[in-house]
Amino acid sequence: MKKVLYAVLLFSMVYTGAVQASQSHRLKKSSMESTKVTRGNVQIIEATENIRYLSQKLGKEYLFFFLNPENEKTHKDLYASLEMLGKSLRDISMVTKDEDTQDVLEFLAYSKEEISAFLKKKPTRDTAALMLDYSETLLEGADSIGKTYAYDFSKEEKMLVASKNIKYLLERMGKYYMALQLGFDTENNKADLKQAIRDIRVEFARFNVYPYPEKLKKTELLLANILSSDMNIVEQENKYFIPSLLLDSISFFEEKADVLALYHSKNL
Repeated sequence: MKKVLYAVLLFSMVYTGAVQASQSHRLKKSSMESTKVTRGNVQIIEATENIRYLSQKLGKEYLFFFLNPENEKTHKDLYASLEMLGKSLRDISMVTKDEDTQDVLEFLAYSKEEISAFLKKKPTRDTAALMLDYSETLLEGADSIGKTYAYDFSKEEKMLVASKNIKYLLERMGKYYMALQLGFDTENNKADLKQAIRDIRVEFARFNVYPYPEKLKKTELLLANILSSDMNIVEQENKYFIPSLLLDSISFFEEKADVLALYHSKNL
């Protein structure tokens, strides 16, 4: 399904830029705009970071919904995440003038509508598999847009991105933890879970070496302890399956991580 959708997107993008001279003109124009509209770049990068996070959060939440289809809170959380996804897509759409970015946005909006459609139905194994595909589609689209508008971050911007990236990685870890336990135990999913764990350790090392004021050092230490507990749950997934505990712990971690994100945001 995912491959077919990407084929449609690829055809659309190639068809739109069929004339080579026109493509060259568009790329030059896009490059000039991206260097000139710095604030626009910042807004788009922020939105793509949100989409990356939400792509994994939606996948994790839907798998938990598949496990507990009568859980009304999870169903509401899914709709809330979907609404935030729509806002991030609109935020990019209002700023970008790049046609390739607009093509990707159109495809991501289509994916969002597909997700919305099967949220109205009782979850099945097929829709759970589709949700795993769509979560990766949203992630790849956000990464594609992010590369178009990337620029050299300052020290505080790097830490702000890291505080968002660690949340994305935790959601990704949670998603694949759920996937493996629910029988979506492909080799790719196993590899992606292991990679997420490695990436979390690398990303969190940034916080360990940052010179936080004393009050925030306590928050950083608390986050380290929560992270250690979460990683232990995931790495022992063959022994026990406690998704509710893990998901609550991830939510608590993200709440505390936002305190560090606010600190770095104020230092920009």
